[in-house]
Amino acid sequence: MSKIKHSYNRILEISDDHKQITLPDSRYYRRNGMYYPSITYVLSSYPKGKQFEEWLKNMGRSADYIVKKAGEEGTQVHELVEEYLEGKDINFLDFKGNPQYNPDVWLMFLKFVEFWETYNPKLIETEVHLFSDEYEVAGTCDLICEIDGKLWLLDVKTSNMMHSTYELQTSIYGQCYKECFNKEIDKYGILWLKSSKRTLNKEKMTGKGWEVITPKRTQEENLKIFKTVKHLFDLEHPEDGPSFTEFPTQIKRNI
Repeated sequence: MSKIKHSYNRILEISDDHKQITLPDSRYYRRNGMYYPSITYVLSSYPKGKQFEEWLKNMGRSADYIVKKAGEEGTQVHELVEEYLEGKDINFLDFKGNPQYNPDVWLMFLKFVEFWETYNPKLIETEVHLFSDEYEVAGTCDLICEIDGKLWLLDVKTSNMMHSTYELQTSIYGQCYKECFNKEIDKYGILWLKSSKRTLNKEKMTGKGWEVITPKRTQEENLKIFKTVKHLFDLEHPEDGPSFTEFPTQIKRNI
């Protein structure tokens, strides 16, 4: 039996007797007895650039903490988005009147809600696991939906700045979706929830603190670049593979 837990960003493999859990490496997805690296793991081989190196130098030892905190906030926003799309009742305050979320997380979630209510898309898939046998990668796509009759692939981002890899990420997700569902994506976009935009403009797909950023390159160009990055990844990790952690679900001290 398997259960997805977003906080771990991986699948927990639970034994039939519920006494043992196997925790697979979150960097890999299992596919027909093989293990494909995650798309984000592959894209970690993409050069970070001068801006990132300068930021790393300025942050010093605080960099790891900042990256970890940002990742945790991003995970919380994605979980709220998924619950919202499932039609669940979501409250900032608990039954005692105490905040359940960091206000920054909640405000980013509200930006997503404004986007969704502005365009009222038809939801096709959310948090869908995808793979490509051609590129031998896999990943989890945030959102597939229809807007004005067009099939959109959207990746929700909560980072302080846009990165070059985001466009590549959406492109390879589109390739994976095509292989898995035999459907072409019409439109690609990055729904950035930390944009500097301040006004709602439906035609330009912007709102207060959010915007949808569409690719600058063609799908073919992005896939060609991703293929180069995947080649670099394979050179850097010639014998790399997933690791597994096993642990029992119940413990009792012997007396």
